[in-house]
Amino acid sequence: MPTGLLLSQCRYMSDILKRADMVDCKALATSVFVARAVDELVEPYADPTHYRSLVGAMQYLTVTHLNVFYAVNKPCQHMHSPTMAHWMMFKRVLRYIRGTLHYGLLLHKSSSDVLHAFTDFYWAGSHENRKSTSGYAVFGVESKRLLLFLGV
Repeated sequence: MPTGLLLSQCRYMSDILKRADMVDCKALATSVFVARAVDELVEPYADPTHYRSLVGAMQYLTVTHLNVFYAVNKPCQHMHSPTMAHWMMFKRVLRYIRGTLHYGLLLHKSSSDVLHAFTDFYWAGSHENRKSTSGYAVFGVESKRLLLFLGV
């Protein structure tokens, strides 16, 4: 097993699940719907402040859980006027988090001086507004420290 520093937010995730009253929810294998929902629930969410509080708390989680970066960003785009459809989308992220409580980010010293860069781009991929999505990650070694840059 590799040695290094494991950054984990297990307790923080548990606190978010408790605030959302979803501690005992069923865990899911994916954080976003793989198919577009047929019926949109346009009814406004009853407590927008609660929605904003939970979704905002999840943004901090993306520091150690890069696998939910996209899934958390989607509900964040609707903080101004959340609907029941947005709440259902967010609950799916919470169910995924429930199944990945013990995931973390392992940082360790690299034995290589090679710079690695990864990128992805989805042209006009949003079903809602045809906007594009992109992301990148760059890994490198400088002064024997691991550097990690992320962007969307």
